[in-house]
Amino acid sequence: MAFIETGFPGLLIYEPRVFGDDRGYFFESYNVATFRAAGINYQFVQDNQARSTFGVVRGLHFQHDPYAQTKLIRAIEGSILDVVVDCRKGSPTFGQVYSIQLTAANKLQLLVPKGFAHGYSVLSETAEVLYKCDVLYNKESEGGVRFNDPSLQIDWMVPEHQMILSDKDKLYPLFEEGQHSFSI
Repeated sequence: MAFIETGFPGLLIYEPRVFGDDRGYFFESYNVATFRAAGINYQFVQDNQARSTFGVVRGLHFQHDPYAQTKLIRAIEGSILDVVVDCRKGSPTFGQVYSIQLTAANKLQLLVPKGFAHGYSVLSETAEVLYKCDVLYNKESEGGVRFNDPSLQIDWMVPEHQMILSDKDKLYPLFEEGQHSFSI
């Protein structure tokens, strides 16, 4: 099965079918027909790619409505710990954290629906991350949750003294203090 449920409504792991032989491998990283056959009907409009070094923590980010984004995330080089927090009021997993290692080797992807704060830490020497979005980025709609909120108890798998963060990510509010206008 290409899609694996996570226990969080709408949050899915996509495991593409990989064909390998003595030449290497081939897989479809995205196929609209595969997604539609599983009842997943997003229209992706923007691809983003980031390269980072070990210890970089990006997040936890989201965009407020009407610019909230669904994302399909994968590591095309190296290894990351991908982390999401459910910010959808009424969700049975509201305020809970889900994390998964996405690597170039395992080729797993995480489908993150609107209403989740998203971030990742780089676990390898370097990593390149590619993700699709179903809504264009809008700077005025940026929001987030503090990466080290003690109530979330996120283990980024990077010692805090080795973390490399943007100033903006250090200043986001704690989950309890944040604006969570999303609902399920």
